[in-house]
Amino acid sequence: MTTEQKDILSRVQGLGEEALHKLAEVPGGARLVEMANQSRTRVDEMQKRLRGLDVLERRVDELEQRLAKLETATTTKKAAAVAKKPAVPQKPPA
Repeated sequence: MTTEQKDILSRVQGLGEEALHKLAEVPGGARLVEMANQSRTRVDEMQKRLRGLDVLERRVDELEQRLAKLETATTTKKAAAVAKKPAVPQKPPA
């Protein structure tokens, strides 16, 4: 059965190649083939750019974590400074 499947797949592959060659001969077919090739090239370029975005996303995540730590540290310091100061200054009796 595997030999039959290979034969069927090779026949389908051969028909596909044949169809592509005939498509190039059809009026407007060459333009279609050219557009498909350009699309493939553009998709490859887009994939490269998206891989670069992964690196940038990791950097942004790290920076956000550092910022969150800094913000919690500054709010803790401000709360301690406010607690040390008296709320209303006391005036001596007259």
